[in-house]
Amino acid sequence: MLVVLTGLLWAFQRSLVFLPEDGPQQPVDVVLPGAHDVRLVTADGLLLAAWYLPAPEPGSAAVLVANGNGGHRGLRAPLAEALHEAGLGVLLFDYRGYAGNPGSPSEEGLALDIRAARTFLVEDAAVPPDRLLYLGESLGAAVVTELAVEHPPAGLVLRSPFVDLPAVAAVHYPFLPVRALLRDRFPVAEQVARVRAPTTVVYGTDDSVVPPGQSRAVARAAARLHRVVEVPGAGHNDRVLLDGEQLIAAVVELAALSATD
Repeated sequence: MLVVLTGLLWAFQRSLVFLPEDGPQQPVDVVLPGAHDVRLVTADGLLLAAWYLPAPEPGSAAVLVANGNGGHRGLRAPLAEALHEAGLGVLLFDYRGYAGNPGSPSEEGLALDIRAARTFLVEDAAVPPDRLLYLGESLGAAVVTELAVEHPPAGLVLRSPFVDLPAVAAVHYPFLPVRALLRDRFPVAEQVARVRAPTTVVYGTDDSVVPPGQSRAVARAAARLHRVVEVPGAGHNDRVLLDGEQLIAAVVELAALSATD
């Protein structure tokens, strides 16, 4: 039986890691007033759907949001609204294979996707790199950390980050040799040690998906840890971690820090 389970994990691992859904069912002006549809072009030629909500005032900071492994950009509209109300611009986008986008998700593919998102903000939306922040949730924390090694942001906010994908998979599949089997690694703790940007880690104490200890380990590994925000009693997908006051405050604080540098 263990051999069968191991074979199934190897064959279907990406369908367990990446959980795409259909995209928003309503147009952007209904879901996120003030935003507009944009298309991101990846280095391997894919077109990805995205929403861009410009900052209320020219010259303000903008936030590049990297989703977790489920849902779509429409579910992050309340997050974008809250960040916009705080004076920030926001880009929401969906990875390849999500929300009707072409392609299939993988660690390498998501790295190309996040670079396309950054390119749009810096080149098309004319956001200065020193006013651009990255916010990644769960799996998205891995995506933006990898990007931040090559393209340091003004600030990095990691919400519910794991040490690496095998480490969190081992929690849920303790009877399988996941470290040997997984093709996608997402080594957050290893890479955050190389990020030259102020980094804030936000996590909930009752997270049953990513153990809080793993988020704390990421914080300890950060080369430029700015702050750790522990949200008592919060689970992985609780609203307080999706767009709650403490998360928004963490982003706003780094935006203010970048304005004074």
